[in-house]
Amino acid sequence: MRMVARNIGVPGVNPPERECEDPFCPFHGKISVRGRIIEGIVVSAKMHRTVVVQRDYLKYDPKYKRYEKRRSRIHAHNPPCINAKEGDKVKIMECRPLSKTVSYVVIFKRG
Repeated sequence: MRMVARNIGVPGVNPPERECEDPFCPFHGKISVRGRIIEGIVVSAKMHRTVVVQRDYLKYDPKYKRYEKRRSRIHAHNPPCINAKEGDKVKIMECRPLSKTVSYVVIFKRG
């Protein structure tokens, strides 16, 4: 049975070529996405269908009038149709809480 991929309403993000049966996939499942879109690099893909995405950013320190580097690590659901690996640049988008630490889902992978 061929499933039709949904349009999640994000410009520039097309559904992946592969299909999956994952209920938490925004393209082939029932999960809806909303809120923030974050870009980062996958630093760990050891969990089952979950990746750790690291986001580097600069924070301004007004006392010293300069910027400092900071990073945050976010757990995101990794659908089988996208299947992001370590080192991939990904876009993740906010969704409802899927577990204790996972409230984001991978929507786009760039090699």
